[in-house]
Amino acid sequence: MGDVGDVGGKNASLGEMIKNLSAAGITVPNGFATTADAFRTFLHQSGLDTRIQDALAPLDVGDTQQLARTGEQIRQWIIETPLPNALEQAISDAYAYMTANAGGAISVAVRSSATAEDLPEASFAGQQE
Repeated sequence: MGDVGDVGGKNASLGEMIKNLSAAGITVPNGFATTADAFRTFLHQSGLDTRIQDALAPLDVGDTQQLARTGEQIRQWIIETPLPNALEQAISDAYAYMTANAGGAISVAVRSSATAEDLPEASFAGQQE
């Protein structure tokens, strides 16, 4: 489980299950993960890291309405910003590999897996919008 810091607990566990249970004849659905580093690269290359820092700097953490508005704005920036070409291609290639191995079109589940979600002080495990 050395990949938890890169892909989060759920994804690291999935990788371990595929590696260890497949040899025992137990079928585990295939999958792939984007890394925390890929997300940081996306934020940096797009300039969103600076925009987000600038938006967060003046926040009054006691003002929940301001926090909600700023969070919504940041989500919109992320949604509206195209992925770097290399990341988009890597995701497309990984999906194509999965479908080819499955023999055609497949249904998939997209899951969050925060790199710190399994820490005792983390309260956001599994939460996403």
